Amino acid sequence: MIPEHLRLGSWDLLSHWAGPDVVGVDPRLAMQMVNESALCVTGIRAKRSLTQSDFALAGGLPYVATDSAIHNMLEAHTVAQAEHLQVALGKIRLASGHFDCNIFAIDPHRTSSYSKRHMRKRKSKPMEIAKKTAQTFFCLDAETHQPICLSSEVSGRTVSQATPGLLDMMTRICSEKAAGALVLADSEHLSSELLDHARRNTPFSILVPMAKTKTLKNLLKTIPAENFRTHWAGYATAKESYTMGRSTTGAMSMLVQRFGERPDEYKYNSFLCSDDRDELDALTLDYPKRWHIEEFFNTNQALGWQRAGTQNLNIRYGQMTMALFAQASLEQLRKRLPPAWTNWNAAQFAEKVLRGLQGDIRVHSNKIIVTFYNAPEESTLRQAFQHLPAKLEAEGVDPRIPWLCNFKLDFRFK
Repeated sequence: MIPEHLRLGSWDLLSHWAGPDVVGVDPRLAMQMVNESALCVTGIRAKRSLTQSDFALAGGLPYVATDSAIHNMLEAHTVAQAEHLQVALGKIRLASGHFDCNIFAIDPHRTSSYSKRHMRKRKSKPMEIAKKTAQTFFCLDAETHQPICLSSEVSGRTVSQATPGLLDMMTRICSEKAAGALVLADSEHLSSELLDHARRNTPFSILVPMAKTKTLKNLLKTIPAENFRTHWAGYATAKESYTMGRSTTGAMSMLVQRFGERPDEYKYNSFLCSDDRDELDALTLDYPKRWHIEEFFNTNQALGWQRAGTQNLNIRYGQMTMALFAQASLEQLRKRLPPAWTNWNAAQFAEKVLRGLQGDIRVHSNKIIVTFYNAPEESTLRQAFQHLPAKLEAEGVDPRIPWLCNFKLDFRFK
C-alpha cells in the first residue's frame, strides 16, 4: 500500500491534519490507523496480534501504538478538522479520476452500538426489537462506486438534520463539477426541510421516493391517462407538479411510474425531484444506481464502518476518515493486481493479499527491499512493482517515503 499512499499524497494530508509536531509522531499514528483499517481489524496492539516489526515499520514507528495513544491523538482533533481532511482527500481523488460527479447516492449506515450512554433506539424492520445504533451518513459516486465523503452523527440526529452537512462536503469536494448533478436518496430523505435546503444552498438535484400513503395513492389515481407516456408494454411515466405541505420553495416535480395494461390492474410508484428532469431517464437509468451504495457497504464495511466503539464524535470521525484513506489506497492497489483478485471484499483482500503473501524485508543502501516468495500471478505483480522507484519517477511521484526517513521501496520476486 505504500506506493499508493505516495501517489495519493497521504503523508502530506495526514501531516497537515496532525498539525505542528516536531518529531512527527501523530501522522505516523494516523498512518498506523490507516493500515489497521486496510487489514480489517478492530485494533492492532502489542498484546493482541501482528506485533512483528514490519507492521510498525509500515507506519514509520519502531513500535505498535497503544489504545491510549490512538485515543489521545483522535480526541485532540475536532470534527471540523476531520471534515477538512475528507475534503482534501476527495479533491485529490477527483483530480485522479476516481469520481465522475454526475450521479451520487446518499444513505444512512447504522451500526449496532453497545455504548452505556443513553441513546435513541432504532429498528431496521418492523418486527425487530429496537436497539441502540450509531449513525454514519455516506455519499457514493454512483457511477464509479467510490465514496466521496461521510459524516458521523449522534443517535438523536434525524436524516433531515444530518444530510445538509454531507451535501456541503460534497459541494466543497466536487466544486464546479457538481452543478446539475443528481443525488439519489431513499424514502428517509423525503422532507420539505431537506429538499428546500438542497434547492437553496446546493448545486444538486435530489431524487427521493415518496411513501405510499393512502392520500398519495388516491392522488396518483386522479392523474389523467393522457398525461402518461407509454414506453413499452405495461410501463408508462408521467411528470406532475407537486408542492409539499411545509415547503417554502414552491412546487417540485413528481415523477410517476405506472405499471399494468388495464385500468383495473394499474400500480404506481412516485418520486419527488427538487428540479425538472426527464422522468424516463431518471427512473429507469439513474435511480437503480442507488443500490451501488449497498454493494459498497457489503464490500468495504469491514474497513471500520461496521462498528461503533464510542459516541465521542472526535474519535469516531477520525477513525472513519482514516478508513477512507485505506479504501482509497486499496482501490488504486486493486487496479494493479490480477483481475481475479479485484472481486474480493475488503476482508478477503486483507487475508489473501495483505497478510497472505510470504516474504522478507531488508535494507540495502537507500532502499527497503521486500522479497516475495512463490507469489501467485507473479508476472502481473512483477510488472506492477519491480523497479518501483523508477516507475514512480516516471509518473512524476517522488519515490522517497517521508515517514520512513526518505528511504525508497522496491520489490523482488523469487
